[in-house]
Amino acid sequence: MSPRGILARFFKKGLLLRPVPKDRVAELQRLMGIGFENPEILRQALTHRSYVHENPTRGTESNGRMEFLGDSVLGLVANQFLYARFPLAEEGELTKMKSLLVSKAVLARSGRAMRLGQFLFLSEAEVESGGRERTSIIADSFEAIIGAIFLDQGLGAAGKFINEHLLRDANKIIRDSKHRNYKSILQEYVQGEHRVHPRYRVLSEEGPEHEKLFTVEVTVQKRVLGRGTGKNKKEAEQAAAREALTRMELLNKT
Repeated sequence: MSPRGILARFFKKGLLLRPVPKDRVAELQRLMGIGFENPEILRQALTHRSYVHENPTRGTESNGRMEFLGDSVLGLVANQFLYARFPLAEEGELTKMKSLLVSKAVLARSGRAMRLGQFLFLSEAEVESGGRERTSIIADSFEAIIGAIFLDQGLGAAGKFINEHLLRDANKIIRDSKHRNYKSILQEYVQGEHRVHPRYRVLSEEGPEHEKLFTVEVTVQKRVLGRGTGKNKKEAEQAAAREALTRMELLNKT
């Protein structure tokens, strides 16, 4: 059996226990332009763990494992894209660009563009608390869909989906501020999760006027998320935002 076949058997366990709700799953297939051989795979990709906990007798599996698989497929496709698009970039710079491309906020942005939130299976409590627009839920589900496409259609179809819904905007995402638009990414994530803005505060200014070093911290609801230094306030804020994203494991730790 091929590696894809082994993975498919591993991830398809328990998928046929419940009929596909045609209205939701079929509509998403239509919008994506992808006809699944086994639509139950897509249904699982749309199923949040809160829905499983609320409906324990339905034999439904959450999208956690598909998210795990989709994350790996996304990483491979993004790496291949960056390697070909930027032939002169060094390893470190490619890694930083990838960090932005596959960050939770950017994935959630792509998910919202395809109205992914309205197709998710969530618990009533999660829906009432704004789960259909929550950055982490949409980003994780976007990765789960990538995993589902890979299982059902193969790497080529998964790569096509990633290119159409994410990588087509890659230049715009990574060109801003020398590929370090961490402040924008953090704001997008915090707004999606907490409905507030991150706040930046200058902690210190050291050194002579012509070579000052600024230290800035970023907080959300009075909780310090990161600190950074730079030759000016903007550079220090970007460094603080990057540390915050890294500490929250929304960027690669590089």
